[in-house]
Amino acid sequence: MSHTVFRKMFRSRNCPTDRSVLTDIYLMEIISRQQRMASLAKKLRRENKVLGFVPTMGSLHEGHLSLIQKARQMCDVVIVSVFVNPAQFNENSDFESYPRDLTSDAEYLAPYDVDYIYAPEASEIYGEDFTTFVTVDDISEKLEGASRPGHFRGVATVVTILFNTIRPDFGYFGQKDAQQVAVVKRLVRDLKFDTEVIVMPIVREESGLALSSRNSLLNDEDRAAAAVIRKSLLTAERAVEKGEEDAGTIMQIVSEVLESESSARTDYIALVDPDNLDPLERIGDGPVLLAVAVRFGDVRLIDNIVLQEKQ
Repeated sequence: MSHTVFRKMFRSRNCPTDRSVLTDIYLMEIISRQQRMASLAKKLRRENKVLGFVPTMGSLHEGHLSLIQKARQMCDVVIVSVFVNPAQFNENSDFESYPRDLTSDAEYLAPYDVDYIYAPEASEIYGEDFTTFVTVDDISEKLEGASRPGHFRGVATVVTILFNTIRPDFGYFGQKDAQQVAVVKRLVRDLKFDTEVIVMPIVREESGLALSSRNSLLNDEDRAAAAVIRKSLLTAERAVEKGEEDAGTIMQIVSEVLESESSARTDYIALVDPDNLDPLERIGDGPVLLAVAVRFGDVRLIDNIVLQEKQ
């Protein structure tokens, strides 16, 4: 990769197998080889460094940045992966069209003291004749899993490989992908990974729309209309704060607000236990997850809110 895009901030140098960018303050190395990433992480652990890991598929935005900033506060070393995972796409056309721009992502990360970017090719992650996959039963089949079969098998498999390669002390994930968070937490618990999962709040646009790489696919009209998603969740939250406990009523409130926007097409509305994603009939004393998936044109957006969450 050429580093000419960094000419105002960086002095660059080329490496035979991996790539590095030298700033006046620190060295941000872009690693493409799994063996190099594993050996480096092992060396850092021997030095008793606390490793923070932020897995991404690139197309970075402020939602990712909130994870990186938290990792920087907590850890000695921050590693960000940029890997578009083919195993979690249901349609090959979606995988092929997913935006990829490592140069832009590296430039975005440059001011934030990221130590390493791990940007492997698929062959480094899966290798030749790869046949081993990780499945988190039950949780993976609900909500997003029902409409995207195999998606969370791909997520669980790549997270397992990345965690085994880096063995981070902390892994950082965003609440926007609430089902992914539940899957990863169960994966870490069941397979005894020595990694603590840190979940950060959803970062939103001024309109309330949850930040996502998919937002860039919305036209201006649909992007404005998509603010109705957040409006529906907040309307439900206010109803719960006033004493509403019936799940059907709460979901109907969300549905009515979404239906007020003619361009919105609802895929699902769910009120579930945030840990196992089992549907709830009534709200009890603990936190509950209210999750939605809504389409605007060809773009499918997800969002959620945790009701009765302890502050």
